[in-house]
Amino acid sequence: MGRLRILLADDHKVMREGLRLLINAQPDMEVIGVADNGRSAILESQALHPDLVIMDVTMPELNGLKATQQLCQVCPGAKIMALTRHSDNGYLQQMLAAGATGYALKQSAPEELIRGIRTVIAGHKYLDPALTTQLVGTVFGKSTSRRLPPENSLSQREEEVLRLIAWGFLNKEIGAQLQISVKTAEAHKANAMQKMGMKSRIDIVRYALLRGWMENV
Repeated sequence: MGRLRILLADDHKVMREGLRLLINAQPDMEVIGVADNGRSAILESQALHPDLVIMDVTMPELNGLKATQQLCQVCPGAKIMALTRHSDNGYLQQMLAAGATGYALKQSAPEELIRGIRTVIAGHKYLDPALTTQLVGTVFGKSTSRRLPPENSLSQREEEVLRLIAWGFLNKEIGAQLQISVKTAEAHKANAMQKMGMKSRIDIVRYALLRGWMENV
């Protein structure tokens, strides 16, 4: 396999150069391009076709959220990992809803960022460990957790499907992994979401965090 092709989108030059050195030092990764604003990130991605775009959340011209939304449409093959100093769950939820499959903090250790890149490239969701406890505590307070149906409300297959959805797998991939049809996977997903009162993929990710499913991704 060739090296992982990564595009860096960050408006701070020092941060970009530091990330470039870190990533290029990995034997299986290389930075193929950089962008200093969201609009440039989209244009560079269309031209270079990266495997992964590391997207700063706050950038001029077009912020990371809007750039992620547009990038998912024009470059659906590129995975996106948000990189930010914002540790509150509002930014996290918005970026996941926009299409990012990873969320890393700039203040985390370099090796944690590399782990995040590998997790996202492998097709799984990645949330910076520094976020997870805070997110569960804010989104699932004690009163909320008491209202959640018990985990054994789900059948084994429904739980397997929800886990894979939380980890970033599509219905087709879930069907292949569990050796069931796409329609059956969709049915298990619908049944599980109805049982647990879920309305969107974000709800599934929140539930996965609460149950500790994301820790072994």
